[in-house]
Amino acid sequence: MSLATKVLMSESDAPHTKAWQNGKYRFARWLASPNFGPRPAGAHIDLVVLHSISLPPGVYGGRQVQDLFTNRLDWEQHPYFKQIEGLQVSTHFYVRRTGEIWQFVSCDARAWHAGASQYRGRGNCNDDSIGIELEGLEGDRFESAQYDALAALCPAIVQHYPITHIAGHEHIAPARKADPGPGLDWKLLQKLLGMGDQCFPEGVLQKTAR
Repeated sequence: MSLATKVLMSESDAPHTKAWQNGKYRFARWLASPNFGPRPAGAHIDLVVLHSISLPPGVYGGRQVQDLFTNRLDWEQHPYFKQIEGLQVSTHFYVRRTGEIWQFVSCDARAWHAGASQYRGRGNCNDDSIGIELEGLEGDRFESAQYDALAALCPAIVQHYPITHIAGHEHIAPARKADPGPGLDWKLLQKLLGMGDQCFPEGVLQKTAR
């Protein structure tokens, strides 16, 4: 039995516990971002997009990512920040290397995480996707605690929204983005989630994370 199945069973054993309210996941730390908007009428939320982020790149454990998503980042704090000064972005979820889950935008709303993108025959992936940022660096491995968090979060999303696809930022915007990169173990993720091959980008299940 996968960890994801156990999580779903444990949630079903506690009917008094509502995992979702107005697009907010009960088991995430909520920090509201101003960077969001309404989804288009009739949007079919069927895609989860995985990203990686760290600020400055390769530095973990600070508050800079939260500050970026809430427009509070001090652009003078580090030379790298001058390269992204004025950037207004957001994600639905952020999973720290400890496994702690933060949420910035209701999943009922459109977060600004994908940018110019196209996947499963549709463009503008922000319109109908849920974004999850993993604290990490492109190409680096992710922590066991982060996979455990995804094994709880993703099934909860699938239970609440009609998700049929999970892809990386690199798969929806291959000319611009390379995250989360080869450090993500897609085969392990599939095993934890118990989802079919057709739910993942072509070829990723045949690769070994490095």
